[in-house]
Amino acid sequence: MPTRAKLRFPFMNEAGRNETETMWAVRRDDGYEIDNIPFYAKELALGDVGSTETDPDGVPWFKTLVRPSGHSTVRLWFSNPNDVVRIRDDLKRMGCASEVSDQPRLVAVDIPPGVPYPSVKAFLDKGERDGTFEYQEACLASR
Repeated sequence: MPTRAKLRFPFMNEAGRNETETMWAVRRDDGYEIDNIPFYAKELALGDVGSTETDPDGVPWFKTLVRPSGHSTVRLWFSNPNDVVRIRDDLKRMGCASEVSDQPRLVAVDIPPGVPYPSVKAFLDKGERDGTFEYQEACLASR
């Protein structure tokens, strides 16, 4: 069974303050593979492998990206949380997994390498134009 660990990922919030996101990761030969869709940490996606550094308290922190997965991460902020289930279902039909944050209006979306981003982007642009949600391209894989 693979070794799993909770890693800490530093990020800067919109107010410019340093914060931490915690994600599950699986130990690989070349580092730890991210096993969650990131909500806050930018430039990271599901399946990316990174190196870690352990702080004096024994807590592992993400240090650098070792190997990108080819996945992309997009975040959605909904105007109305009642739209979340419908939009997540639409994204699932397109081949994209998603997770809901502890803030019910925030959804992180994983776009796997096999899903064409232009079709997802067209869907996201329409949702934003319609006022259903705003979106942020947190990590786009080179395709």
